[in-house]
Amino acid sequence: MSKDALRIEDAVNETCPWSGKPIAADSLTLYNGAVVGFCNPGCRDKFEAAIRHFENALQSRRADTAQNGE
Repeated sequence: MSKDALRIEDAVNETCPWSGKPIAADSLTLYNGAVVGFCNPGCRDKFEAAIRHFENALQSRRADTAQNGE
């Protein structure tokens, strides 16, 4: 599903997890297969950046663990 196809009525939340304000139709993303809403694109982008940061850290940890035979 592309971001353009996301619908506000499918969001699992009604308020932005960062600000607590109501979510907006132009500020939706997919997370683990669910539509998540934010109050503005900036909050959405901050969430997506945080996800990428943690996913990269987890991948790095998994690679280190595999190399060390743990």
